[in-house]
Amino acid sequence: MSKHFALAQIKTIAPIILGTAIYALGLLYFIIPNQLMEGGITGVTVLLKYAFNIQPSLSTLVLNIPLFFVGWKVLGKKPMAYTILGTLSLTFFLWLFESGIRAGWIVPFQTDHDYILAALYAGVTLGAGLGIVFRFGGTTGGADIIARILNRRFGWSMGQIILSLDVIIIGSSLFFIPKEKILYTFIVVFIASKMIDFIQEGAYAAKAFTIISDRAPEIADIVTRDMERGVTLIPAVGAYSKQSKYIAYCIVGRQEMRRLHQIVRSVDPRAFVIINDVHDVHGEGFKES
Repeated sequence: MSKHFALAQIKTIAPIILGTAIYALGLLYFIIPNQLMEGGITGVTVLLKYAFNIQPSLSTLVLNIPLFFVGWKVLGKKPMAYTILGTLSLTFFLWLFESGIRAGWIVPFQTDHDYILAALYAGVTLGAGLGIVFRFGGTTGGADIIARILNRRFGWSMGQIILSLDVIIIGSSLFFIPKEKILYTFIVVFIASKMIDFIQEGAYAAKAFTIISDRAPEIADIVTRDMERGVTLIPAVGAYSKQSKYIAYCIVGRQEMRRLHQIVRSVDPRAFVIINDVHDVHGEGFKES
């Protein structure tokens, strides 16, 4: 094994372990003490905690072991490797934090009135943890394995499978927790989903300008000179006019949008401009790779 390969593996594995630690802390520090819920297999472990006082570290491992074998056989070794890593890491940190809580080293955040605050912080921590895990190719097992298997076998949408499982699991919690806690859980799920997107797509968001104009080369020259941004000229042909022209493509930060708009309008007021969101930009003038 080369040093380069080993370093690359460490750079992937370490964030997955960190993400599961954050996720486990959010579950035990905010979710369970306030009788909130979570989706997926983790939601089942929370239900088992509420109904039978079974520790999540134990139920997480027991519920996922059968899925490991099925997933290994159906999905193959490579797709399952980081999933197993994430699940075992999550199990370890759940056990570690459970031990810390029992020993009094960790005092969970428990409230009798400010459930909005608990839901907000639960959503942030769960979403941050999962976002880091997903960004580096891992998962925490459970519903993800089920969704992949059903998608492979029957072609069903993974998103719909996971959503259906979440609805069933969260709905089942009505037998164990008050219905208002379910409503707070929806806040947790919403915020967590936004955090996952934020971390996966990157904190830095830029704008991509696609400029269709007969004077695209002139626009490109001004942008390059005045804004010091690179511009790509793409040869194109108008479908109606059959005229050859260029399309200028440029990525700028949000704070530079107005300046680029002004340049385009000053050169060609009739230019056709398309603006798209761009996430996690790397390269000269943006983040380093």
